[in-house]
Amino acid sequence: MASPDLSLADAISSVPSDRRLLGLDLGTKTIGVATSDRTRMIATPIETIARKKFTQDAERLLAIANAENIGIIVLGLPVNMDGSEGPRCQSTRAFARNFARLSPIPIVFWDERLSTAAVERMLIQADASRAKRDQVIDKLAAAWILQAALDSLR
Repeated sequence: MASPDLSLADAISSVPSDRRLLGLDLGTKTIGVATSDRTRMIATPIETIARKKFTQDAERLLAIANAENIGIIVLGLPVNMDGSEGPRCQSTRAFARNFARLSPIPIVFWDERLSTAAVERMLIQADASRAKRDQVIDKLAAAWILQAALDSLR
């Protein structure tokens, strides 16, 4: 279940060690998706899902979770810079609640402040065109979020 009280460490302890983690950067138009490796050390961006309806988005995420042997979902929570939660956080929490009705995979929220900005800076430094940045930024932000979560486990 999605729980604001569930820490990543608590979730990890309840999931078999062969299960991987799924990182999500939930936007209004897209969902960036990343997975961990089997050792839970490295996050890899895998896909950007163009958002349609919740049911279709959830079906795609469930298919990825099944194919990738996912045990935990790390969902980026877009808190404001002052730590408060606005409408985007409420929307993210609602998505998690609805998804939790469809899947037993635990969902952990992760503070994603500055993840997209950091990825954007990295892509600009790599001289990626605006079109290329638009194609990859969401899945790279998901990998950034997931990598921060994985790093916190060490």
